[in-house]
Amino acid sequence: MFAIFQAAGWPIWFLLIASLIALTLIVERTLYLRRNRILPPNLLQEVLRVQQSGKVNRDVIDKLAQNSPLGRVLAAGLRNVNAPRDVMKESIEEAGRGAAHELERFLTTLGTIASLAPLMGLFGTVVGMIEIFGVQDASGSNPAQLAHGISVALYNTGFGLAIAMPTLVFYRHFRALVDSFVVEMEQQAVKFVDTVHDGRK
Repeated sequence: MFAIFQAAGWPIWFLLIASLIALTLIVERTLYLRRNRILPPNLLQEVLRVQQSGKVNRDVIDKLAQNSPLGRVLAAGLRNVNAPRDVMKESIEEAGRGAAHELERFLTTLGTIASLAPLMGLFGTVVGMIEIFGVQDASGSNPAQLAHGISVALYNTGFGLAIAMPTLVFYRHFRALVDSFVVEMEQQAVKFVDTVHDGRK
């Protein structure tokens, strides 16, 4: 394997660094973006039960805010549970924007690597072509130098594409997952607001 890296020349190291970063981010987002962690089942029902029992206090709200992104959104609603509907809804929307931003963390970096890896591979290809033409002289070309230049060009192109394709797939997957989580959080928040204010009538 190390022989392949040597044959690919120095441009391959940029691709290796990019692949390590991408792999780290993919593992981190896979572990973080789990449905049970983002949208704990039955959390809304538990919050409504606590609110209806009148046992809402600062400790309960702080504990809920640390529970999950959905908990943070519902905790914002509980802090303003006695406020008018518009104030309560605005506080929930603000907390929702913060939660959505947290869910999207590192996705821009992942998308950038997916877009940049083929260009880094192309850069390695250009370096290889420069080496090929650099060994040309009046007496002909050096076969060893020619082979090295070709290997630099092809290995870098191949590695660039091999990194970009799975990274792009994971980026799209995480993007769709975050969007679905945000929509579901919005639905549960609206249900929470409606239930609380309908209960006052």
